[in-house]
Amino acid sequence: MDTNILDWSEPEPVAPTPGFAPPAAAPVAAARAETAEAGDATGLGAIDERGGRVSVDDKAMINCRADVNQLLPLKYRWAWEKYLSACNNHWMPTEISMQSDIALWKSRDGLTEEERRSIKRNLGFFATSESLVANNIVLAVYRHLTNPECRQYLLRQAFEEAVHTHTFQYIVESLGLDEGELFNMYREVPSITAKAAWALKYTQNLSDPDFATGTPENDRAFLRDLIAFYVVFEGMWFYTGFAQILSLGRRGRMVGIAEQYQYILRDESIHLNFGIDVINQIRAENPGLWTKEFADEVRTMLRDACELEVAYGRDTMPKGFLGLNAALCEQYMHFITNRRCAQLALAPIFPETENPFPWMSEVMDLKKEKNFFETRVIEYQNGGALSWD
Repeated sequence: MDTNILDWSEPEPVAPTPGFAPPAAAPVAAARAETAEAGDATGLGAIDERGGRVSVDDKAMINCRADVNQLLPLKYRWAWEKYLSACNNHWMPTEISMQSDIALWKSRDGLTEEERRSIKRNLGFFATSESLVANNIVLAVYRHLTNPECRQYLLRQAFEEAVHTHTFQYIVESLGLDEGELFNMYREVPSITAKAAWALKYTQNLSDPDFATGTPENDRAFLRDLIAFYVVFEGMWFYTGFAQILSLGRRGRMVGIAEQYQYILRDESIHLNFGIDVINQIRAENPGLWTKEFADEVRTMLRDACELEVAYGRDTMPKGFLGLNAALCEQYMHFITNRRCAQLALAPIFPETENPFPWMSEVMDLKKEKNFFETRVIEYQNGGALSWD
């Protein structure tokens, strides 16, 4: 896949990623049900010296009977293409200069109090959120997603979550912020705590070493986890923060942070699309899981998540600043929530809503601005290394 043609904006709901071809569900599900006990989801079991070679038909998203250590032959080429796209998007935060941000932050009249509050709340939420997502990938999702090409992408995503956490450490250190305050906001700021607590409950069973997929109840628990972290956490809850920081960047304020948020958003776009494809593939292979009751439960999840994000938007910017306020962020979240419903083939939750931030598409699209690897910063100074009068 040519990463230059990827669109980091919010596209109209379309068919799944090219190459996404759900197999005939009933035969696959029946065959897997008959042989589930023979599979080794860890890939660390004893080698079956009498085992035959892996067939594409033996591979599946969950409860797989094929050897999970064998990448080829590929079954889900869309997962492999996302892995390659992610590798092509490699970046590190320390390659981006923070000097103009430091000067603006240190200036007494550089930013309004509302802008400072929004920036700090953003950093406080993102600083630990990336670790929460990474923990979910490593401790829950990877264990139960029994497809090697998908696991290959998960390994890349886990690294990207580490880079994102590194990014917020770099910003906090550069600006000379109170690291204890920022990294503890998820335990001390109610609007952030509420989101983290909502998400963590979906990993409680999956992180249990005795939990295993293979029953309808547990398979649905796994789907809930995927929806909570891919659709909600990465596909909804990051967007208020993206809009706020990128809005500042459009006005030439905190441009170093805004540039880093652009690269994070680029990564998150692939994370979201990967998660949606995984959810829809599991659904296609296991049609009995997605009942009307479960669909209603998912819609409730998305509605509740939207309400939590709206409350977070009010907390981060109670008064608003130029071009942005909590009411517009709420409208944006209604727009985003309906998009996520469409991607999961669910009825919209809110009345048809116009995107209040059409400029986000252009801001997200890095290829219109510059080639990232032609703007690397070879040397930089963080806030603690600079002298200010």
